[in-house]
Amino acid sequence: MTSEPTDTQINQALQRFRDAHMQAFLQDWVKRIRGESSELLSYDEVRRALQAREVGVRPRLEEVPLDKIVGSVGRYRDFNSAFLPKNEALEERWARVDAARETLTGLPPVDLIKVGDLYFVRDGNHRVSVARAHGEKTIEAFVTPVETSIPIEAKNAEELRQWLIEASRLQFLRRTGLDKHYPDAPIRLTEPGRYRDLYEHISVHRWYLGEARGEEVPYEEAALSWYENVYLPLARAIEESGLLDEFPGRTVTDLYLWLSKHREELRERYGLDLDERAAVSTFASVYSGKPLKRALKKARLKLARLTGGEDVILGLPARQRQDDSAVYDDHDDS
Repeated sequence: MTSEPTDTQINQALQRFRDAHMQAFLQDWVKRIRGESSELLSYDEVRRALQAREVGVRPRLEEVPLDKIVGSVGRYRDFNSAFLPKNEALEERWARVDAARETLTGLPPVDLIKVGDLYFVRDGNHRVSVARAHGEKTIEAFVTPVETSIPIEAKNAEELRQWLIEASRLQFLRRTGLDKHYPDAPIRLTEPGRYRDLYEHISVHRWYLGEARGEEVPYEEAALSWYENVYLPLARAIEESGLLDEFPGRTVTDLYLWLSKHREELRERYGLDLDERAAVSTFASVYSGKPLKRALKKARLKLARLTGGEDVILGLPARQRQDDSAVYDDHDDS
C-alpha cells in the first residue's frame, strides 16, 4: 500500500462515483413516486427551529453509526438522504477521497454536530458519502454535542423532519398573529425551510398596503390581510381544480408557493397579470409531480413551442387570452 492512490485505484473510484450517482438518482425517483423526501436536512434550519447552541464542550472522538447522520451544515443539497452524490460536479473530489481511503495514510475522522441522537456533518461530507457507498456501518468522527431549547426524541431523519415541519408551522402562526384569528389555518408545508418564503410574501404584501395607505401597516394586520386576500383565494382555486392529485405528498401551501412563483414569472416575461383560475390552469398544463405525466407535459409544451413559438402559454383560458391579446398571440391548447 502506498501513500498516493494508483491510477487503477483512481479509475475504480471514478466508477464507484458513477454507480453511487446513478443509485442516488434511482432512490430519489422512487421516493418522489411515493411522495417521500429524499433530501438531507439543513443544520441551519434545525438550529434555528430548535434554538440549538454549542456549549463549549470539547469534541470527542467516537465511532458513529452512518445511518444516524441525517444532514449537513453546508452541503445538504449535494447529497441525497442516503448521503449518495446527487451533483455530478462532485465526481473529481469524491473520487479522490474514495481513492485516498485505500492508501497508507487513509482518511482522517470527520467532524460532526450531534443534535439529540442524530448527527450533522460540519466537515467531511465526501468522506461520509464514500463510506456509505462502500456499505460501511460506522465512521470515525470528532463529535460536538449541542443543546436545544426543546428536547428532541427523533430516532431518524424522517421523524426529525416531521417534527421540524410542525414546529415551523406553529412558529409561523404565532409570529404572524394568525393563531389569534385563524388558529386552525390550513397552512402546511412539506419542507420546514419554505416558511421563509411565506414570511417574504407577507413582507411584500405589507409594503404594498403601506404604499396604498401612505403609512406603515402593523405586521399582524398585514399578515391577516395577506391570508384573507392573497393566500385563501389561490388556495381555494388549487383545491377546486384537483391539482393536488398531480402532486402526491404535497400540500395546498406547497402549491401556493409554486403557483405564486409561476405567476410572477409570467408577469415578468409576458406582462400577464393572471387571476387565480388562470394561474392554476397554466401551471397544471405544464407541471406535474408524477414522473410520467411530467414527461408528457414537457413533451407537449416542447411540441407546442416548436409549432407556435417560444411565447406559447399552455392552459391560458380564452377570456384571459382576450384580455391580454396585446402581449399574447392566440395559441389554443385545448
